[in-house]
Amino acid sequence: MALALRLAAKGRGHTSPNPMVGAVVVNRGDMVGQGSHRKVGGPHAEVLALSQAGSRAKGGTLYVTLEPCSHLKKRTPPCVPLVIASGVRRVVVGMVDPNPQVSGRGIAQLKRAGIQVEVGCLEGEAQQLNEAYIHWVQIGRPFTILKSGMTLDGQIATAGGESQWITGSEARMQTHRLRADVDAVLVGIGTVLRDDPQLTARIGDDSDQLAPRQPLRVVVDSRLRIPLRAAVLQRQEHAHTVIATTRAAPVETIERLQARGIDVLVLPHASGHVNLTALWTRLGQLGVTSLLVEGGSELNAAVLRAGLPQRLMCFVAPLLLGGQDAKGLLGGPSPRRLREAVPLKNLRMEPVGRDMLIQADFPTR
Repeated sequence: MALALRLAAKGRGHTSPNPMVGAVVVNRGDMVGQGSHRKVGGPHAEVLALSQAGSRAKGGTLYVTLEPCSHLKKRTPPCVPLVIASGVRRVVVGMVDPNPQVSGRGIAQLKRAGIQVEVGCLEGEAQQLNEAYIHWVQIGRPFTILKSGMTLDGQIATAGGESQWITGSEARMQTHRLRADVDAVLVGIGTVLRDDPQLTARIGDDSDQLAPRQPLRVVVDSRLRIPLRAAVLQRQEHAHTVIATTRAAPVETIERLQARGIDVLVLPHASGHVNLTALWTRLGQLGVTSLLVEGGSELNAAVLRAGLPQRLMCFVAPLLLGGQDAKGLLGGPSPRRLREAVPLKNLRMEPVGRDMLIQADFPTR
């Protein structure tokens, strides 16, 4: 199963909104087939592993990280009939598929066919691998990472708004790799007006060398103040952009953006701002399973207040800014009591070049 999980991880950033899945066929102690789901619409891991095994699968064991699918509402045929036809004697499943169209049904069909089924082998690792998929299926909104680069005293920009670059080149390269893995990257209009980011996933420091897979670029802009020359509106043939706005946006501006192939989502507002919960729900409906928020302090605070993020990723630079007027990680008013602080769990740290990456998870609400 450990090998199947490593095979599954090879599909990271390419299978969404499908899960990452790996499969291994073993017969009499020998591995006779292996496979992983590599891209949407491509063959599933079980299909590749059993095809490689051929007749050697008969009487053997199939290890698969996720319950084999049994439904027809998808681009590829169901895997359960193929597993049954292969003649395997036993199937070991990492975790049950949370998708209600599958959940438990594939396992039940295998058992009815007389195949021995075991569920839960390295289940924790299997769930962690597909945490974004699980969250999206169960909640209907993307698994959200709140990411920032900050100084050791928690500042993300100077009093004048300068933030490029607080973190070092290694941290920025890791951010580009992260962008290539998620479905979408989101910022607020303030970040666009101040920093004019491209929000593309790039290879190395070359601003023109794009990664093979690009995330959807999402801008929250309640009144459509975005300039048509903004970098995030360029290169639509390589990286698509969606702008979330409200009815306060000028109709003519919406039409100009749409004429350039940019999608504009007109959403409900909350105190004049885009209702973030509504936006997250719409993104989930669009098949966005994972979302990276790279906003400023006010957007970060709004996302947190709405209870939307699942993970915090902070690249902490060995710098101090100080002062009361620098921009902290979270804007808005501070709570008056410590008991109102947001708790974090599963804290972990690792060096990234000169910086330190601190990750933590938000408790489930």
